[in-house]
Amino acid sequence: MSGIESVRPSPTVDRVATDARAAAFTTRSIKKEAKRSGLELVISMMDLTTLEGADTPGRVRELCAKAKQPMVQAPCPPVAAVCVYPTLVPVARQELSGTGIQVAAVATYFPSGQATLQERLDEVRRAVEAGADEIDMVISRGAYLRGDLGFVYDEIASTREACGEAHLKVILETGELQTYDRVRRASDIAIAAGAHFIKTSTGKVSPAATMPVTLVMLEAIRDHYLRTGEKIGMKPAGGIRTAKQALHYLVMVKETLGDAWLTPDLFRFGASSLLNDVLMQLEKLRTGHYQSARYFSLG
Repeated sequence: MSGIESVRPSPTVDRVATDARAAAFTTRSIKKEAKRSGLELVISMMDLTTLEGADTPGRVRELCAKAKQPMVQAPCPPVAAVCVYPTLVPVARQELSGTGIQVAAVATYFPSGQATLQERLDEVRRAVEAGADEIDMVISRGAYLRGDLGFVYDEIASTREACGEAHLKVILETGELQTYDRVRRASDIAIAAGAHFIKTSTGKVSPAATMPVTLVMLEAIRDHYLRTGEKIGMKPAGGIRTAKQALHYLVMVKETLGDAWLTPDLFRFGASSLLNDVLMQLEKLRTGHYQSARYFSLG
């Protein structure tokens, strides 16, 4: 029997109210030192990612170097994690050893998830054995959309078990779920099945992360915490490209979940193009002048 029976019914999401509340967070203004602190916090929460078919060990080494020292012009925190395909985990592990930066691996046949459960679990185990601290899995959206919620619960629970000591981030691929009610139900299932983090997207499907969808997921985390006292992490991924957008997300997290979630242990950004814009904004605060993006590595 599937563990889905243990998952509480999910509330219906008021789409109009959710959109309005998410939009309200974008009206907040953050200035001066608060902005600097916020931007540095954003960097510390980033999963710096390379997930291309042409990825090479050299490319991963370059990314790890940027992860350790994002800005050479001035002191800057390292990122939270470097995320790669499982075959490149040993390279990232070697480069990041002793730094405190986590090695994350996408698994379960990212981004489609189109493989047998046994094949997906085997990939997870290989990634963990190779040195991954975190696993980003994708749920079977086909199963979810046809109503086989028990299968989705069981695959998440099985993946959590296969992770051993590694943390599990469960990717819902919200752009394919289409409705806020489906996003909320998938969030509740992932949390109940053992996710350490819930994550919006692979970044390969549009739309990816949006503020309303992220708010729906944050509210699922909040309700779970109020009921159980257990803190679950959140990772919006894809579509967050500017420092201004990232700061709006931090405001939303603070006002929905509180200061306890303003840490890389509980909130991450999956946004490969975000880092350079944040660095440009920090340099503007430091010098009073914008620098071209070409002065920052593309890593």
